[in-house]
Amino acid sequence: MIIYRVSKTLIFVTILTCAVSYAANRWCSLKIVNAEGRDINIKVELADTEDKRALGLMYRRILGDNEGMLFVFDYAARRSFWMRNTYIPLSIAYIGRDGIINEIYDMKPLDEKTVDSQQPAMYALEMKQGWFARNKIGQGAKLDLTGCVSGR
Repeated sequence: MIIYRVSKTLIFVTILTCAVSYAANRWCSLKIVNAEGRDINIKVELADTEDKRALGLMYRRILGDNEGMLFVFDYAARRSFWMRNTYIPLSIAYIGRDGIINEIYDMKPLDEKTVDSQQPAMYALEMKQGWFARNKIGQGAKLDLTGCVSGR
């Protein structure tokens, strides 16, 4: 009986810690101009620390239609992402220091094969798979990072 109580308490504390951590994450709004010249507004969660970047969207089951995660790095370099413990099918855009999308790739849930950028990227934006295509956003589109990312 004591083992059961300890386990139950440990599970509760773990869930509470995850919920508080998720709620404390920083969100911001971004604008992307699509191929038709139309502004597309999205809400992104910032992954701007090593811990947040390592966790990414792992273990989540839900992502809003116009929500995603923006990975912010300290410098531009070739990047690699995978889908370990990630259940939501995603598309990833690798973005240069200037906010221009250089590449977009689809990624399969739970796939541990890396998806590598071919060009240096300072940012990576993960959205639900197909979101970029549905919104006519492709290579060369520019993100307005004002208000989300500054001083980089």
